[in-house]
Amino acid sequence: MWDCVYYYREKEHRSLYLKQEVLIYGATPAGITAAITLKKQGFDVRIAECSRFIGGMTTSGLGATDLGAEDALGGLAKQFYEEIAAHYQVEKCVRFEPHVAEGIFKKWLTEFKIDVQTEQFIESVVKEHQAIHQITMTDGTTYEAKQFIDASYEGDLLAHAKVSYIVGREASIVYKEIYNGVQFGTQHHKFESYIDPYQEEGNPNSGLLYGIANEQVTELNGAGDKRIQAYNFRICLTKNNKVPIPKPNGYNRSHYELLLRYLQAGHWDAMKLHTTLMNGKTDLNNHGAFSTDFIGMNYAFPDGSYTLREEIFQQHVTYVAGLLYFLATDEEVPGTVQQEVNQWGLAADEFIETNHWPRQLYIREARRMIADYCMTEHHALRRIHCEQPIAVASFHMDSHHCRRVVLNGRVVNEGDIQIPVKPFAIDLRALLPKQEECTNLVVPVCISASHIAYGSIRMEPVFMMLGQVAGTIAAQAMQAQKPVQQLPYEEIKQQLVQQGHIFEWDGVIVDDPIRRMEETFGGK
Repeated sequence: MWDCVYYYREKEHRSLYLKQEVLIYGATPAGITAAITLKKQGFDVRIAECSRFIGGMTTSGLGATDLGAEDALGGLAKQFYEEIAAHYQVEKCVRFEPHVAEGIFKKWLTEFKIDVQTEQFIESVVKEHQAIHQITMTDGTTYEAKQFIDASYEGDLLAHAKVSYIVGREASIVYKEIYNGVQFGTQHHKFESYIDPYQEEGNPNSGLLYGIANEQVTELNGAGDKRIQAYNFRICLTKNNKVPIPKPNGYNRSHYELLLRYLQAGHWDAMKLHTTLMNGKTDLNNHGAFSTDFIGMNYAFPDGSYTLREEIFQQHVTYVAGLLYFLATDEEVPGTVQQEVNQWGLAADEFIETNHWPRQLYIREARRMIADYCMTEHHALRRIHCEQPIAVASFHMDSHHCRRVVLNGRVVNEGDIQIPVKPFAIDLRALLPKQEECTNLVVPVCISASHIAYGSIRMEPVFMMLGQVAGTIAAQAMQAQKPVQQLPYEEIKQQLVQQGHIFEWDGVIVDDPIRRMEETFGGK
């Protein structure tokens, strides 16, 4: 049933050598806007994408845009949402069906004649004098270019190019932050009742229920670790033209015993963040103590081999699909819950190639580059103002839970943070590796940011804007024949102004993101 949706498969070897001026790794929204920016300036560009599809999360179920202030959108990101609105014949629209977003991106790629090579996984990188010369993929394809952009969610190109990066949460002392590191005591997505964690209630010797980490909690809040926030799939559901929720390969009922106890305690919130899209569809995201987030099961993903990532990917498919199947069919689930769940099904006209299941795992956080400049919560809270602003973020600082443990005899989730922010600038230097490490690479997705600051920056509209910035930097680096770190900021700024880019916030908040968060808290 699920064999058609995967992260990695071995492909037949091909001896293909492709030469272009700029190679972009990742057909994410950032990769697409970077490519169009370069094409508009007459440069030869190609995209290599690890999956079979384009558009990343924007075309894979995340139709309820994580957006603070709409007025912070500029350039191609603004154009994207204007075309979404035009499609639905409305004035504004930031909630859309996945196939509509995919159609816009495909139209752009066709219009600008941008070649996208799919199922491309990096095997090796050749550097000459701190500059990437070529990259070779696992299927034998080799790409040579003058400039490179890593627009992937994983940060694979920067890692293979030996650029410094971090995985996990910095200790709060590293950047003198409050909201980084271990975080117990969250006010959101927590267990609202005392839930026994043991297979046999009250008996620690019986073992823990599935999904609870068998570890002693010894850290204080703010301690650093290698844990990352949970992944899930954003599920496009509908009550109309629907496909019944299927039983996934490897389904194991016992994996949802903790959820059952929570339901029996009177708490039904696993599907409450179910945002309405157009034409009767929804974007289902994680909500509450036990939902679509597969907490603690992704730590090995960022640095894992491609085969290990495929295993983790399939585990997430089984978990999320199994969650819905359990709620819809299990005899012990309360009848009112079953009735509600069974109104919904997978959208029959979405994700046809993968049996209506989203193609992209929501990699909320993987590697983050370590550059000479790092974005932190001090930027997000406007305590520090960037000297070289190039884009604006405005969503709240958002980390999903990183683990589920036993504390004082009950189940506790740890890691969730939801801190409102006003729009703040992102600094150019956060996209640039250290010059001694690489001189012809720009990183618009896995940028240099602390774990908690990245929680605000990591939104798809921001990635679109940062991709456009990356394309601008790569173009200027070729024109000037200089390392990306040596380009004059004022010249980049001038180009961004001409592109209709928003790179500073003037303080006039038409759509106040803090008010919106207070009115309709979600936690994307």
